[in-house]
Amino acid sequence: MRDKRKVRKAVFPVAGLGTRFLPATKAVPKEMLTVVDKPVIQYVVDEALEAGIEHLIFVTGRSKAVIEDYFDIQVELEQTLRDRNKQAELTLLDTILPTAGTTSFTRQQSPLGLGHAVWCARELVGDEPFAVLLPDMIMKGEKGCLKGMVELYAQSGGNVIAVEECAPDQAHKYGIVGVGDRIGDGFRITKMVEKPAKGTAPSNFFINGRYILQPEIFPILATQERGAGNEIQLTDGMLKLSEWQQFAAYHFRGTTYDCGAKDGFILANVAFALEREDIRALVEAPLKDLVGGL
Repeated sequence: MRDKRKVRKAVFPVAGLGTRFLPATKAVPKEMLTVVDKPVIQYVVDEALEAGIEHLIFVTGRSKAVIEDYFDIQVELEQTLRDRNKQAELTLLDTILPTAGTTSFTRQQSPLGLGHAVWCARELVGDEPFAVLLPDMIMKGEKGCLKGMVELYAQSGGNVIAVEECAPDQAHKYGIVGVGDRIGDGFRITKMVEKPAKGTAPSNFFINGRYILQPEIFPILATQERGAGNEIQLTDGMLKLSEWQQFAAYHFRGTTYDCGAKDGFILANVAFALEREDIRALVEAPLKDLVGGL
């Protein structure tokens, strides 16, 4: 079937200004801020690669050239490491280097919203299904979120959105989906509502920043009117696409850290540091002392 073709490409919208992390993001893109010792974007790329993604597409903006440099060879650094016989560091750099020809970069010249950023990748995606991963969101679970989505997509076809549960009284803050028939580790979506009024949400399942979409979304986004925030919203485009294509929800049961917010970024650093054997012993006791002293 056309709508069950393999998902080979992933789009990463990385053109955002990162104003919540000023003044740091005046010089460093928010996606390059580190959680322990890896940039946020590396965690998201690792999730995509775990799911079998073959081609990484970055939608960038001005001042984001450092992201392109990060996913390239740095000749001077590697030569210095060789001269100093730093084999472990050289091996580490080699493991994060994408295969030649598997990364592409395109510009979103104007900050017109997530829907517009996705539309900017249309020529690189072409006529095939693709994933979208919001680069602020780091997912931590037994299985990568996108991998679970790809597995569900193999059963459902169509379009797949990752969702998580929130407290019912918080549903008005999110994009919420209606729950239909169960399928695999998820369910059919009956409706999508962006920030429903309190007490009107169809469920407490919110969209968490991972998508598998069919290419028919592109002509919709091309003529999409501006919505909330005077921006072209991806959710509005998906609503139109859902009029004739099926949407399924993958229920992600891990933990999501919103690294676009200060609290989520700090919690991600703590969680991933405590998971590291080489760091845990150094930070666990001081963290307990800090918390105990509050």
